[in-house]
Amino acid sequence: MSRSPKHTLPLVASASLAMLSGCASIPASGPTSHDIVRSVRAEQNQIGMRLVDIDPTVISDLDVRNEAADHRVSTIASLALSASNDVVGPGDVLSVGIYEVGASLFQGGRSSLQGDVQPSASSENFPNVVVARDGTIKLPYAGTLQVAGLTPAEIQARVEHAYLGKSQSLQAIVLVKENLSQTIYVSGDVRRPGRINLSLQRERLLDAIASAGGSVTQTQDMVVRFVRGGQVVEERLDRIQAGAPDDLVLVAGDRIELVREPQTFTVFGAVGKVSQVSFDQTDLTLAEAVARAGGPNDATANPRAVYLFRFDPPVELGQKGAPTIYRLDMMQPQDYFLAQHFAMRNKDVLYVSNAAINRTAKFVAIINQLFSPFVAARTVAQ
Repeated sequence: MSRSPKHTLPLVASASLAMLSGCASIPASGPTSHDIVRSVRAEQNQIGMRLVDIDPTVISDLDVRNEAADHRVSTIASLALSASNDVVGPGDVLSVGIYEVGASLFQGGRSSLQGDVQPSASSENFPNVVVARDGTIKLPYAGTLQVAGLTPAEIQARVEHAYLGKSQSLQAIVLVKENLSQTIYVSGDVRRPGRINLSLQRERLLDAIASAGGSVTQTQDMVVRFVRGGQVVEERLDRIQAGAPDDLVLVAGDRIELVREPQTFTVFGAVGKVSQVSFDQTDLTLAEAVARAGGPNDATANPRAVYLFRFDPPVELGQKGAPTIYRLDMMQPQDYFLAQHFAMRNKDVLYVSNAAINRTAKFVAIINQLFSPFVAARTVAQ
């Protein structure tokens, strides 16, 4: 026996009341502000989360904490050393010229002198003298000479000393024809990776990157991986200023690699869409991050409860980072000023909480869908 619409409506109303008790289980895009506060205070808070309202004291404390964390991170400047880049090393190709007056060891050589000179003047040129792996060269009548680590002027003196007593008034001229030992290497996300020869100009880190064609993308997304003497230090390219301590004077054997690692933060909750957003600049504030996220959704968000989740760096070495939730109240004018001084960090999570009324609104929409067929049936029956 079927029931009439007027008998069915009370049953639907009873069922609706039962559903009302389960309103909290209606799907949502994330927790409400009440849910977040309760989770911090609950016994289930096993990771030690703490909730902090953003105020001037918090901003000042964060500045101190961030500065302490930055000081603990090794910078490229820590690898600075004093070294000469005008010395000869294995693999270099030298040009050695021998000039003699009077008794000559190299009788077959032609005189390279012009004008009024002694007819007994002569010269001999050795255009391709390669420095061996052990750092030595060999010259006729001089034997084996150790030259690695010497400048061309010092090698000239050593060559002249080797010929003492064997030649009369001998002079030597030594030039570096091919410099293979005084080189550095640039690789990674640069336009022209490869080997770069160092000169007496004492090239710096940024000079080498410029010689390699520069970064393939904006500097804010690049990390410099610098290798010297077996030590590796990484630093963001946009933090290195020309002529600053981190813009090191390069020495032979240095290796520079540019690696693309954009700084990003993620956005969840009552915003236009869940997304990962790139910093695209050297420093990014919370105010700018909220704007890039599109701001709180007028229809679903609770502007009094904008949260930022991060592991705060420890103040002292050996301590653990604290999982912290920072709360911004966008209904308070002063919080807009504070947000302009709150620095974002890489991998921060920005969450705009849902308004508590959202679940009730969804429930009402469900009830309307349930009631609509019966209201229509009752109208027809009348």
